[in-house]
Amino acid sequence: VKDHSAITMSSNNSNDPAKKYAHLPLVPESTLRKRHDLDALARKRAAKNEEQQPRKVRGKKAVYVVKPETFISRSRSRLNHAIRYKRVLKKGMQKRASNKPILATKEIEDPNNSNNKDDAAAAVTKVQYQANSVGTKHCVFVIRVRDSVGLPRRILRILDSLRLKKNHDAVFVNYDDKMRRKLHCIEPWVIYGVPSKAVVTDLISRRGFGTVDGNQRVPLSDNVTIENALGEKHGLICVEDLVHEVYNVGPAFEPATQFLWPFVLADSKTRFQRKTLRLKDGKEYGDQGEAIDQFIKEVL
Repeated sequence: VKDHSAITMSSNNSNDPAKKYAHLPLVPESTLRKRHDLDALARKRAAKNEEQQPRKVRGKKAVYVVKPETFISRSRSRLNHAIRYKRVLKKGMQKRASNKPILATKEIEDPNNSNNKDDAAAAVTKVQYQANSVGTKHCVFVIRVRDSVGLPRRILRILDSLRLKKNHDAVFVNYDDKMRRKLHCIEPWVIYGVPSKAVVTDLISRRGFGTVDGNQRVPLSDNVTIENALGEKHGLICVEDLVHEVYNVGPAFEPATQFLWPFVLADSKTRFQRKTLRLKDGKEYGDQGEAIDQFIKEVL
């Protein structure tokens, strides 16, 4: 005789869900609801992005339309600058640049009298400085401030010879008569002046890179790079020696400046100022003399 009660109990145990899924880990209901909501939100966002973004067609590039007025303005700019280049190359700057040092004055805040709120004039001090680079015995720092739009080829060759191939590139040069004529020819595209030794030290320490093996850009994180490149032939073994040689235009000035990679500086105006406020560069170009320190500090 078969035991029907045993068969019934075994079948009931196999169909019991509590025992059937006892080996699975328990997940709280709040976690499951959160997962469900996140999955639904992800599906909605994906569907919305598909509606907004057009489908990309492979094999076809975007078409940019340039107005005819743009070509005309660039052509006129190129022609006018070519005429200016020929005039400056033949006759020089004439009355647009002085052959003698020009002195100017500027007002700066005096830190000793800055706490005096009653007398505002006492907190301001007038300082005299040289407004051009004529007669300097130190190096000149040249910064490119304009792009290549409307640029004649002859001016482009001079910029390439100075290693100013892109906007905001900067180099140290020796301000002799030949370099002065070059800078006069490309003056609308560059701003230059005589930096102080403290600014030269900041430039080389913070933004300085060396050239190794002809085309490799290496940061000046230690003095070993300088010693390997300039120590044996020119006796420059550290950053201080490099700063002294560049600032005073020593006998190893040319190898030292060729070793330094062109400095890549920041824009003088932010993206918000250019895009939203639509501010342009204005007349910040040409020879600034000792006033170049303030401009360098803004773009360093």
